Amino acid sequence: MIIDLTDTTSSEIASALLKARRNAGSPAMGMVGTIVVVVDEASHHDAMKAANEAGREHPSRVLVAILRPGKGAPGLDAEVRVGEGIPGEAVLLRLHGELAKVPESVITPLLLPDSPVIVWWPGGGPRVPAEDPLGRLGRRRVTDAAATRRASVDYSARAEGYAPGDTDFAWTRLTPWRALMAAALDQYPTRVTGAEVSAARGNPSADLMAAWLQSRLKVPVEQRTSRGPGVTAVRLFTPSGQIALTRPDGAVATFSVPGQPDRPVALKRRTTSELLSEELRRLDPDDVYAKTLACMVERDGMPAEKKKVSDTARKSTAAKVTAAGKKVVASKTATRKTTAAAKKTAAAPKSASAKKAVAKKAVSKQAAAKKVAGSKR
Repeated sequence: MIIDLTDTTSSEIASALLKARRNAGSPAMGMVGTIVVVVDEASHHDAMKAANEAGREHPSRVLVAILRPGKGAPGLDAEVRVGEGIPGEAVLLRLHGELAKVPESVITPLLLPDSPVIVWWPGGGPRVPAEDPLGRLGRRRVTDAAATRRASVDYSARAEGYAPGDTDFAWTRLTPWRALMAAALDQYPTRVTGAEVSAARGNPSADLMAAWLQSRLKVPVEQRTSRGPGVTAVRLFTPSGQIALTRPDGAVATFSVPGQPDRPVALKRRTTSELLSEELRRLDPDDVYAKTLACMVERDGMPAEKKKVSDTARKSTAAKVTAAGKKVVASKTATRKTTAAAKKTAAAPKSASAKKAVAKKAVSKQAAAKKVAGSKR
């Protein structure tokens, strides 16, 4: 059911929601929270679709706010949707003029009582979400640094203004990567000497991944640019060899551990609705994300040399042992050749002198024989 309301109020919208639920035969709400989506006119359809898809796992009231500030008269238009494949309730709000500058006055009466509020900015978000008028209403504030043109610059500024409850899709996209790398070190505990993250240029998830590895492992982490899409490889350098997770096609990754055969891992790039569903599962502050942001700000102030992994750290102990073994073998071979040559050289004069001694002895025997023969005659 779709109800269009023009030049309306929050009270009329709430009454329309109640009427729509009763007409749909479901007077009980049965919703777990409210999702407030702050979006522009061009992308509101995709944002509402993603929120409704996430609502299949977490039935919620979705309030999509399109802010149109200007010099015109203040006004509010709404579109109420209940049923029609929507797991909860959806309200599309268009705020005009001066009313767009105080959106909390419209949104607050429409929030579900005694339930968490998640505020989501699909187009990037404010610099400090916790200080935004709508951000103050949310228990969780979800932004997306990858949706802005200058993702790295805006994301670094947002990191300095972090408040408990903030999160970003750039961090959410790293969940399977972080899980696999942590599982690798749990199964194969070893000392990590350095790390490397490869991703497309300007990818904020790569910056977060490098900061997370540095904050957890306390080793230098180098970032490299690849063709993408997104993050393409994460490598940990250890004395036994590389622990690597590479995903060149954005769908299937290869998991490599020293001494074990390579294994394919399904690691496709997730949709917006899947990312939002993950954030709805967790409503408490993310302490690891906060520490990662702090490390990210620290990395921004580090010189480029400290962000590089040395050749010594990249080489494994096995490679060093092999190289040393080759040097030892080469040294032994050279020593054997030298010894053989010396023996050959030393043996040559002895053979000549022996031949002379034999010749002299033969001549002496012949002379003695002739002397014996003469005396008999």
